[in-house]
Amino acid sequence: MASIRDRTADFKDAVHSVARSLGYTESKMAAVLAKFIMHKPLHTSPFIKAALKTLENIEELNHFIVKHRKDYTDLHRSTEQERDNIEHEVSAFIKACKDQIDILKDKIIENEKNENSKTWLGKLGDSSNVDAVAHKHGVVLILSERLCVVTSQFDRLRSIRFQDAVNKSLPRRNLRRVVESKSTEPSSNNFTNSTESSFIAPAIKIQEQQLLDDETRALQNELSSMLDAVHETETKMVEMSALNHLMSTHVLQQAHQIEYLYEQAIEATMNVEKGNKELSQAIDRNSSSRTFLLLFLFVLTFSVLFLDWYS
Repeated sequence: MASIRDRTADFKDAVHSVARSLGYTESKMAAVLAKFIMHKPLHTSPFIKAALKTLENIEELNHFIVKHRKDYTDLHRSTEQERDNIEHEVSAFIKACKDQIDILKDKIIENEKNENSKTWLGKLGDSSNVDAVAHKHGVVLILSERLCVVTSQFDRLRSIRFQDAVNKSLPRRNLRRVVESKSTEPSSNNFTNSTESSFIAPAIKIQEQQLLDDETRALQNELSSMLDAVHETETKMVEMSALNHLMSTHVLQQAHQIEYLYEQAIEATMNVEKGNKELSQAIDRNSSSRTFLLLFLFVLTFSVLFLDWYS
């Protein structure tokens, strides 16, 4: 088998000579080679930049939740005020991300209105940009789903905290019942003992009365602490209902977005079918025109030959 000669060096020399003949200097040729090696970064639209910024904020929120998970759920690592601060920061994060997603939605709607006003053929002109619009809606849908996942993760932590608060309040209620039962028993015993033996020393009565007063104060303190816990639990339940309403709103918006994407996909499919029909009609017209042209040339040639024969 004959050996194949490497002509790469000859090709480089030929390219170099042609570039010299076209007026390229060594610096210009080096710049052209650098462009082939180091490509320019692709242009990113403002919508994509805003979407990437929103995604970064959502990931920062997720990192914040993971970082403070133990501080929020463990009762011994932080106080109630610190847990409330964590919850406030997470709520502010979620609201900011939701506002950014709403801004992206408004931009999509505004761009659609501008495109519709600029088009000359109305709906036909609008179909040319349907893929870009569907892509933007898909980006917004992905961001909404990611925010919903992070929000549900924090809702689980909130439910753990609420369950711990409920479990913490139950032993206090049991202790109050035990103390009440113990307080009633000495009172009955004191009554029977007073009827049976009325010669008990006044000092013992004063000591028993002091014990009863101490138990009453302890019960009052316990009831006040339980009342504070009930108010706090009520506040947390209101916040949980607000977050659940936010999640349901997101789910409803996602349903509308999915329905809109489905309609856009159907419209794109119909436009593709119309384009295929137009192409088939154009092919049929082209074939019929060629047949007519061939027939015209044949008749013309036959007429010329007939006239030549007749003359």
